[in-house]
Amino acid sequence: MTTQYDPEPASGTPVDGAPDTSNPVPELSSAESSWSDLAARAKRPTFDAYDPPDPKLIDACVHCGFCLSTCPSYRVIGKETDSPRGRIYLMDAVNEGEAALSPATVQHFDSCLGCLACVTTCPSGVRYDRLIAATRPQIERNYSRSWSDRLFRQLIFSLFPYPERLRRLLAPLWLYQKLRLPQLVRATGLLRRVSPRLDAMERLLPEVTVQCFRDTLPTVVPAQGQQRYRVGMILGCVQRLFFSEVNEATARVLSANGCEVIIPKSQGCCAALPSHQGQEEQAQSLARQMIDSFEGTEVDAIIINAAGCGHTLKEYGHLLKDDPDYRDKAKAFASKVKDVQEFLAAVGLTAPLSPLQSEPLTIVYQDACHLLHGQKISLQPRQLLRQIPGVTLREPIDAALCCGSAGVYNMLQPDVAEELGQQKVTNLLNTGATLIASSNPGCSLQILKHLKLQGKSVPVLHPMKLLDYSIRGIQLDSRIDPD
Repeated sequence: MTTQYDPEPASGTPVDGAPDTSNPVPELSSAESSWSDLAARAKRPTFDAYDPPDPKLIDACVHCGFCLSTCPSYRVIGKETDSPRGRIYLMDAVNEGEAALSPATVQHFDSCLGCLACVTTCPSGVRYDRLIAATRPQIERNYSRSWSDRLFRQLIFSLFPYPERLRRLLAPLWLYQKLRLPQLVRATGLLRRVSPRLDAMERLLPEVTVQCFRDTLPTVVPAQGQQRYRVGMILGCVQRLFFSEVNEATARVLSANGCEVIIPKSQGCCAALPSHQGQEEQAQSLARQMIDSFEGTEVDAIIINAAGCGHTLKEYGHLLKDDPDYRDKAKAFASKVKDVQEFLAAVGLTAPLSPLQSEPLTIVYQDACHLLHGQKISLQPRQLLRQIPGVTLREPIDAALCCGSAGVYNMLQPDVAEELGQQKVTNLLNTGATLIASSNPGCSLQILKHLKLQGKSVPVLHPMKLLDYSIRGIQLDSRIDPD
C-alpha cells in the first residue's frame, strides 16, 4: 500500500453518536511533498528496521470494513483512526515515511485493546494480531512518551509481572481496606482529580483476604484414582495472589479427573502483560524463565486457567523466534500449553458431579477475548458448565464484545474501558442469570467493579471453582468457604 495518510484525528463529532466513517486518507498537499518537508520528516520518530509491521500482512487488508462493527475502541470513540482498518493505514503510512510516531499517531495505536475480535471477523484473514504486536515494541523503542505516561507504565511493568513484589504489598493493602480508606478516597474524588489512571487502578483492587497470603499448593498434587495424565500447572501473577482459590480449585479438579499436577515453584510471570504492551525484552526474559522452570518435568500438557496468560504462552514460538537458544524450546513449550477448560473438554470429566444448589442455577458465561478470539475457545467452557446438574446457561447479547479490561488497558485508557465495562455488565445482567462465570482474572475484576457501580451483587466465579464445588458436593446457597 502506498496511500498517503494524515495521522491526526478527524475533526468534528459523529452525528447522533454514529462512528465517523469518512475517508481517513486525505492526499497530502504539494507543499507537504517539498524537499524541505521531507527533510523535516526524516528527523521525526518512525519505525526502525527490526521487525516493523510486515508490508505483506498490511497488503492483505482489502479495506472492506467488516472489522469496524466488532472493534470495541471504534464503537466507543467513533473514529476511523481508532479502528483496525485505520490503524493498518497508519502502520503503512509510517512504514512508507508518510507519517511519524507523533502523539496523535501513537494514541491511535494505544487505543487498541488487543481483543483480536477483528482477527475473528476478517474475511481476508488479515493477521492484525501480528501487525499490532510488531507495532507496540516499535513505539516503545522509538517514541518518547510524556514523563507522567512513562512513570505510570514503569509502575505497572515493575510491579504486576513480579508475584513476589506484589506479595509484599498485600499487608499494606489489607490494612488500607480494613481502615475503610477506599470509601474515603472514592468519596472525595481526590485521586481521580490527581490521576484518573491511579483512580482506575485503585477501583479495580480486589478484596485482600487471608487466602491471598497463603501459598498452600505443593509442587506435586497426586492424581485421584488411576492416573490418566501428568500435567504442569502455571499459577499466574494476579491469579496467584488475589485469586489463589481458583488455582487451588483447578489443581483439585485436575486431580479428581485423574491428573498428576506438577507445579514448579521457580515459575514467574508468563510475560502476557509486557508482551501485550510492547515491552519486548522484558517479555522475552520472562518467557525464557517460564520455559526453564518446566525443563525436565516431562508433562503431557501445560495447563493455564487465565485467558490472557494462555494466549501469550501459546505465542512463545513467535515471541522467541529470533533467539537461537530458545527458538525450538519455545515452540515445544507452546505446543503443550492448554487452557484448563480446553484440556478437560478434550479428555473428558471422570469425576461425578452434583448440583450446586437445591434450585436450578442460571449462569451466564462471560467470553474472555483471549479465549474466544485469541485461542478459539468458546464451546468448551459451556460444555463443562452444562455437565453440572441443574445448571442452565443463558447467552448475553454482544457476547463477543470486550469488557474493557484487556490486561491493563482499563488503567491506561480508563475512559474507553469505563464505557465498555458498563455495556458488558448491562448485557450480562439483562440475561437474568444469578451467577456470572468468568475465565480470566482481569475480566472478573472489571465485571466486579461495574457490578458494584450499578449496585448489583451478582457473584462472579471461575468455571473451575464451580466444577470444584460440584465435584466436592458443596452447595452455593449454603456454603462456607471450603478453601
